[in-house]
Amino acid sequence: MKVTQEKLPASQIGLEIEITAEMSKNAYEQIIKKYTRSANIPGFRKGKVPRNILIQRMGKNYLTAMALDDLINNCLEKVKEKEEIRPIGQFELSKEFDELVKDFEPGKEMIFSVKVDVEPEAKVENYKGLVVKAEEAKYDPAQVDEFLEERRSQMATLIPVEERPAQLGDVAIVDFVGVIPSETEGEEPKEVPGGKAQDFQMDLKEGQFIPGFIEGIVGMKPDETKEISAQFPPEYSEKDLAGKPAVFTVTLKELKEKELPELDDDLAQEISEFETIAALREFLEKRYTKEKEEKTKQNKEIAIVEELVTHLEVEIPETLIKNEVQQMLAQSAMELSQYGIDVKEFFQSDTLPEMQERSRPDAIKRLRRDLAIATVAKQESITVDEAEIAAESAKVMEQLKGKDVDPGRLRQVVTEDLLKEKTIKWLEENGTVELVPEGTLDTKSETSEEIEVETQVVSEIPTASETILEVEAEQVTTVESSQEK
Repeated sequence: MKVTQEKLPASQIGLEIEITAEMSKNAYEQIIKKYTRSANIPGFRKGKVPRNILIQRMGKNYLTAMALDDLINNCLEKVKEKEEIRPIGQFELSKEFDELVKDFEPGKEMIFSVKVDVEPEAKVENYKGLVVKAEEAKYDPAQVDEFLEERRSQMATLIPVEERPAQLGDVAIVDFVGVIPSETEGEEPKEVPGGKAQDFQMDLKEGQFIPGFIEGIVGMKPDETKEISAQFPPEYSEKDLAGKPAVFTVTLKELKEKELPELDDDLAQEISEFETIAALREFLEKRYTKEKEEKTKQNKEIAIVEELVTHLEVEIPETLIKNEVQQMLAQSAMELSQYGIDVKEFFQSDTLPEMQERSRPDAIKRLRRDLAIATVAKQESITVDEAEIAAESAKVMEQLKGKDVDPGRLRQVVTEDLLKEKTIKWLEENGTVELVPEGTLDTKSETSEEIEVETQVVSEIPTASETILEVEAEQVTTVESSQEK
């Protein structure tokens, strides 16, 4: 057997395999022996079927196809070992199998060609000394005040109002119905889907409902009916309504104002586990400070990885992309099932291809990010030791208490997770991160959009426990994928 190997684009290799006459003859003879022993043909005992009768009853084409199938599979197994090929997908024949069967003659030489995806050869250059900017998130004492005011508002007593018009901060009970004005003369306005309610209680607070609605209610008096013009925002979730004007007929049935409780120890005990308002404030200050520190850390990691991926050169094989899409859909399935949604109903065979195609760009981003980090880790010999793996595994097992977890899978995921973390830390220590005030970086600039295509932000790197849980949903998407076929 002679093998010629060729490197192909998109991390594939091509193989041309020459089969000797003896190999093709032996493969056919082995199939004849196999079916002679196992064939159940009336009038003959098992293992005693004459060769010509066996070929006549089973068909030479069928036996030839079986022999060729075994021959190709056996050759590929030997080639993988001999050529030290580690495929990450299935071998793909360059010709249709039926065509090869027509050309196959036992006892004669033949040539067949295959191609297969292999691990990509990623290259990252000039990754030492990366210079990036990241926004520094700082704790603002106003956060504590806002939190406490929100809780006071939730604990407020509602007092009926009759003598004055509605104002911001009140609670209104209204009936309303909304329509989309017709764009063509003589055409009837269309009712806003879901834009109708009775005895609907709402806080008159800026930012509630669609723009123009709350502003229209302010100034109304109880029992007053009024037409209010509003505008659905361009980014509204219902595409048929996005950016369109609407007119709501609103009746203000009741108006109430909030009587807020005192901001004292009694309130602290009612809304938290703390005995005093001072202790609650101290806790909140520490919590918000830690959140901002974590956000700053995350911003630095995002900036580093985004810059790193711009230094990556790699061709990602199709098999890896498909596997990553599968993982992403598995995660979606898990999340949907937690909300009580029938996953099998959601992942229908007619919608699955579209969902897979939509997930493809994000899958490529994630793969490029992971390959860039893994390449740096390999080149810099960054590793994690057993003690680190054991400690992190114990933490993950605590989070997944009560779930059936594969120890091998757990170890793999935890190791990968820790390696990513250590590599990003190494990049930070060997680079420069300039912290700038929040809101000063234009994340929607042309440059950022290009970078965004290159990589998935670090905040979306799943934790070890989240990655382990993806396995629970993989079977669902696998079943649905098979329905497509």
